Amino acid sequence: MTDVTEESPEFPGDPGIEDNDTVRVARRHLSDSATIRANRGWWDANADDYQAEHGAFLGDDRFVWCPEGLDEADARLLGPDLAGKRVLEVGAGAAQCSRWLAAQGAYAVASDLSFGQLAHALRIDAGTALAAAGATGAEAEAAAGVPLVQADATRLPFADEAFDIVCSAYGAVPFVADSAAVMSEAARVLKPGGRWVFSVSHPIRWSFPDDPTEAGLTARDSYFDRRPYVEFDERGLATYAEHHRTLGDRVREIAAAGLRLVDIVEPEWPAGLTTVWGGWSPLRGRIIPGTAVFVTVKE
Repeated sequence: MTDVTEESPEFPGDPGIEDNDTVRVARRHLSDSATIRANRGWWDANADDYQAEHGAFLGDDRFVWCPEGLDEADARLLGPDLAGKRVLEVGAGAAQCSRWLAAQGAYAVASDLSFGQLAHALRIDAGTALAAAGATGAEAEAAAGVPLVQADATRLPFADEAFDIVCSAYGAVPFVADSAAVMSEAARVLKPGGRWVFSVSHPIRWSFPDDPTEAGLTARDSYFDRRPYVEFDERGLATYAEHHRTLGDRVREIAAAGLRLVDIVEPEWPAGLTTVWGGWSPLRGRIIPGTAVFVTVKE
């Protein structure tokens, strides 16, 4: 468990606070429990809007690692052959990646902290099953949907060495205070030789404003400030949190979990992609990295 604790909801004189019409923002330490409570509530409340805004980009059965559009069908970071592999997706959202994995012949399980996100997985599965009525073989298995599990990524409800692969595309890792525990849990449920692959915002991005315009190209904050980004409501209660780790922090978390780092992929912004996703944009993407994908193996 992390030793980070939740601080008072009152922030007199804190220069890190920003106010606007809808949310109060600060860089403040936040405990495990407060982080989980805030993020479960935020994703449950905002799952509909999130899927409405990003669903077309994510697809129903596409494995995309990041806003830069790096697709697992091309990258093959999970390995060249997924048929017959047992795969756990952590922070799966609406299980788009797991659905793609199932179509490749894997036995995929999708887990997420948010029931609201998993409800969208059920919605997509229902529509897929209806559209695929009468299908046979692998197509029919994929159309049947993937098993869904509501779970905290730091306490996975699975047996030791239950999976060949564990993966997460922008899920779970930055949304917990104790990301080292996520690494340990991924290692625990992996078979020896199995892969744990996850994508997060590139650590250097935390030095820059989360702005897709030129304003987001000037470093403002210390890269070494590990306090999370936290949003608060009018009562001073945390409603959303993302936690920052430096590149070195991530490497040490991986090593401490008994995993070997194989690669760090920094996707370049592809020519022709005009989509703006929050702070990700063609303008920024051509100059600074937006995503880091960590590829690890359990020894």
